[in-house]
Amino acid sequence: MTQSPTPIHETVREHYAERIKSSASCCGPSDCCDTSNNLYPIDLLTTVPTDVANTSYGCGDPITLASLKLGQTVLDLGSGAGLDCILASQKVGDSGKVIGVDMTPEMIERAQANAKRVNAANVEFRQGYLEELPVDSNTVDVIISNCVINLSPDKEKVFNEAFRVLAPGGKLAVSDIVTDGELPEIIRKSLSAWAGCVAGAVEAQEYIGMMESVGFTDISIKPVFFDKATVDSALDEMKLDVTEYPREAVYKAVYSAKITAYKPA
Repeated sequence: MTQSPTPIHETVREHYAERIKSSASCCGPSDCCDTSNNLYPIDLLTTVPTDVANTSYGCGDPITLASLKLGQTVLDLGSGAGLDCILASQKVGDSGKVIGVDMTPEMIERAQANAKRVNAANVEFRQGYLEELPVDSNTVDVIISNCVINLSPDKEKVFNEAFRVLAPGGKLAVSDIVTDGELPEIIRKSLSAWAGCVAGAVEAQEYIGMMESVGFTDISIKPVFFDKATVDSALDEMKLDVTEYPREAVYKAVYSAKITAYKPA
């Protein structure tokens, strides 16, 4: 890896290394996403052990969104403990291949153990940054990601790399955090809020604009709004002074989204 880690990279990496060591789930606080994992269809999760299914750090279900087919090559951006890679491997079958990329060594180690445990022989994990993917150009049919792109300090570079590695006609299918309106400055400047999947979120139209600028077409963003209690819990875990920012601005701004786009054929 030649990418130089920023303070944001280091904070995020330390945050997730600690979460996997403590067996905590979800990108933010413990109830940011349901730890019993209601993000996926029940029949999808019954194919993996319960503890693997519940070690999720996401905000959605990119597997269903991707509509994967047998024989496809899939890349997971920020693969974490490997749940989405394992689920994707079942969809693409023995003739397909799944690659997970994550910058956190502890996550790679857990993901490899989980894949071995369920005999997912068509899955491999590579340590690397989303801004500099250790993947050859034009070799991937589908890219998935689950609540990770918002964590990058250079999202346009992530989208540029995603576009590079996708084969012509390839699909991007991600669940991510975006906003509708500006977040308070205290949130934007907080490294803990970056690690909690909030500070790095950008407005949906900016997200679309970055994707369009690198060449993606047929872009779709469908919102999945959080409830007030979920956002409150996230902000409390970030330990920000509640007198210094309007929570209402965060309630109204932050939401999860189902995002799809394509590389022209």
